[in-house]
Amino acid sequence: MKKFPLLSKAMALGAVTLGLLIALESVSTIVHEREGRLHEAEAAVADSLATRQTLLGPALQRRCEERWETVQGSGAEQRRVVEQRSFTLRQAPQSLQISGDARLEPRYRGLFKVNGFAASTQLTAQWADLKALAPAAEHAGGALQCEAPELFVAVSDVRGIRVASIKLGDSTLTVQPGSRYAGEGAGFHAVLPEAALAATGLQAEVALELLGTGSLAIAPIGEATQVALRSDWPHPSFGGRFLPSSREIGSAGFSAQWAMSALATSAGARLVEGAPPCRLDQAPSPGTPDQGACVETFGVHFIDPVNPYVMSDRATKYGLLFIALTFVGVGLVEVLRSLRVHPIQYLLVGSALAVFFLLLVSLTEHLGFNIAYACASAACTGLLGFYGSFVLRGARAGALFGAAIALVYGALFLLLRLEQSALVLGSVALFVVLAAVMAATRKIDWYALMQQMRGEPPAGGSEWQATKAPA
Repeated sequence: MKKFPLLSKAMALGAVTLGLLIALESVSTIVHEREGRLHEAEAAVADSLATRQTLLGPALQRRCEERWETVQGSGAEQRRVVEQRSFTLRQAPQSLQISGDARLEPRYRGLFKVNGFAASTQLTAQWADLKALAPAAEHAGGALQCEAPELFVAVSDVRGIRVASIKLGDSTLTVQPGSRYAGEGAGFHAVLPEAALAATGLQAEVALELLGTGSLAIAPIGEATQVALRSDWPHPSFGGRFLPSSREIGSAGFSAQWAMSALATSAGARLVEGAPPCRLDQAPSPGTPDQGACVETFGVHFIDPVNPYVMSDRATKYGLLFIALTFVGVGLVEVLRSLRVHPIQYLLVGSALAVFFLLLVSLTEHLGFNIAYACASAACTGLLGFYGSFVLRGARAGALFGAAIALVYGALFLLLRLEQSALVLGSVALFVVLAAVMAATRKIDWYALMQQMRGEPPAGGSEWQATKAPA
């Protein structure tokens, strides 16, 4: 290998890079393991408190049964058989108004924070009449028997119900557990007085305080639905089938309003069919409930805008590019200043860069991503600047090397923060680096340099020639 020093050094640097790749993969594994623990903590809090909540109602329903006689057989074997069918009538409100105030109540499992919320909601529903709850016989001579009508509210996790009350006019109804709704049995209901069926109009008010984690979804089942939601969480992510018609987001929280009619949503029709409510990330499917149709919903996710493990994982993915740029810089200085940097020194520099990502993950769990990034990058920049002054043989060279490392850390931070512009920023940065390398090495006579490294005299004479070609 003495005749091919560049080849031997390239092989050594390739082995160094491979080892650093293994180290980066180990850091990435740690990130995924810690993220998995975060999900376990979220699941544990949800199991102890309440999961993501979906609110459907208030709506009306009435269980009925029809009995009729049929004649089977003929002659002496003729007999009368009583048949029956059970069915449920449902009626969505003509007007539904919901106002809510969701307060964040974060819960902790060790180092991990889980966003829980307590939503105080007021639901007001109005019906012009209850004709949809009046059954009609489908068979000749059929006898109908119906239970008293019920007003129900369905929620996805009843453990989150702190307070629930139902008022019908001036009277307060007795709240009973279970919604008894086919699509979502969890919730509560109240039996309406028989006089409600003869009333010309009906207005119900439901006060509900609901706990949950992660997200709150609402089904717009009214012919006209208006929802106003406020919260002290400044980083909402609105989802579902409908975005807010207006919203305000600030450091103190957010407020959002939705307004829609039955012309824009099939939620009321799906409710009558007994379909389950959709999740926020689930689109309703066409067809009948048996084919997977669901009641449309909308709402908000209470998410952290900067997930430390997602950011750390993204940073680790740039690790190889980060190390490659540093090695290119060191190699460029090695060529331009006729220095000799041993592969072991490359390995130590690369190891410091790899340790940065491990520091970032561990510090983020305690300090937050931005502060952790600043501390980890400052520590590694100082270490590499100090070590570079010895590798590059000069305090000034070490300071410049540290400044270059700090610049690369700054560029990496921008790549992580500007997710939408990361590709264009990274492409421009690589182009600038390539242009700088080409400009700095444009006058180097690589053949003469290789001969010099092999200890051979240049072809034009017995004395050493400059390693730079004429301009």
